[in-house]
Amino acid sequence: MGIKERERKVHRPLRWAGLEVILHAVPEGTMPFVLGWGAEDVTDCFSHRYDTSHLVEQLNADWYDLAVSSGLFDDRREFLLQIPQGTRSHRAAVLCTNGYHAPVLWTRVRLLERWDIMGRGAESAFLGMHSGHPGFGMMALDGSVYVCASTGETGVDVHAVGHPERSENILRHLEWMARYDSPHANREVRQRIASWLVVRPERHSGHGRLR
Repeated sequence: MGIKERERKVHRPLRWAGLEVILHAVPEGTMPFVLGWGAEDVTDCFSHRYDTSHLVEQLNADWYDLAVSSGLFDDRREFLLQIPQGTRSHRAAVLCTNGYHAPVLWTRVRLLERWDIMGRGAESAFLGMHSGHPGFGMMALDGSVYVCASTGETGVDVHAVGHPERSENILRHLEWMARYDSPHANREVRQRIASWLVVRPERHSGHGRLR
């Protein structure tokens, strides 16, 4: 996929949602995935039913408040957004895979003055299924907090997970993913996780691999 195609199919929809893509700027050693967290890892959260009045506006307001209070943004309102590789959308990834098999990468983005994460963003299919039905993973540049949104049968849930690289639940799940040997598993995903786990003890003194 060429640069022009990715600009047209990925970067432009994200910019329409109020996110400017910053190319080749993901911090080295960033945790590749945040999966398997438990209730004890959650530092903040909110939920809204689909029948909530002015749902998109309420979701946007609460997401921004949570992002600010949890430290998702840096001083330039930049953070990391996890999206599928190529031009594959979140919607396509959800419909075609269980999430583990879909190669996704962190992309550095900046929140612009005018934005609509839960409306136009979710409608773009890179931040959800459609307007008011978000689905995304975001992380602070320093990895100190992970923010995710998901949709259920009755409403939307958004959670903030503090310091995911210290969570025994998450690390245990990543080690399982790195060992999971199946013809249906994505080899690139496994290798990315395994590589991060190998260097992690060097980056976080005192927090070795789980056995």
